[in-house]
Amino acid sequence: MDRLKGKVALISGGARGQGAAEARLFVGEGAKVVIGDVLDDQCRKTADDINSRLGAKSAVARHLDVTRAADWRAAVDVCEREFGGLDILVNNAGIANLKGVEETSEEEWDSVVNINQKGVWLGMKYAVPAMRKRGGGSIINISSILGLVGSPRNTAYHGTKGAVRLLTKSAAVQYAPDKIRVNSIHPGFIFTPMLDVVTREELQPLLEATPLKRGAEPEEVGWCAVFLASDEASFVTGSELVVDGGYTAQ
Repeated sequence: MDRLKGKVALISGGARGQGAAEARLFVGEGAKVVIGDVLDDQCRKTADDINSRLGAKSAVARHLDVTRAADWRAAVDVCEREFGGLDILVNNAGIANLKGVEETSEEEWDSVVNINQKGVWLGMKYAVPAMRKRGGGSIINISSILGLVGSPRNTAYHGTKGAVRLLTKSAAVQYAPDKIRVNSIHPGFIFTPMLDVVTREELQPLLEATPLKRGAEPEEVGWCAVFLASDEASFVTGSELVVDGGYTAQ
């Protein structure tokens, strides 16, 4: 239970779903966690629930709009002030859009790009100097299987998640000399609030097309993040970890 002992993590989009699962698992493995989200009440509740269960202050909630540089600077400052530094960043925040090329408005495109793509860049930009002070770190960027393959719609989401994949590789090469590892995770169909935009009738054929014949719980992605955050992954950087039940293997 101490795979992340002594480490400090910052998780964006950590109020619920996959981010909240990552926060719980990280703390369970000995880390201190700053949970960032725009859902302030739910963010505080997630942190309070974690601390109540442990009987100690291991999680702190922080308002974090990933499109704003000032919010990222403040979140990193909280990591250093509350817990002494920053070792792990999980760029988890993201939004979906189900529209195709012609149906997507400019405003919708900009919103998805700002959160899913710009937010990842800003997170790395402000986390790296803090990690450098600690002699290294691990950055985990949550992409998607839709950053690997196409579909009949989801244009903006595809564009941003594909960008996260290559942004990850670029950063991995840039920061290897600083002992900062950068990897991406590519989830398939995970039962989080993001799937609420898809009806059960639309989702079922996709689950049937998955070799394991099911979707996954957020913790099944969270454990992969634990691995990449830990010293067990000390020689893993620039990689893409696909967590999709075999969907893209076909």
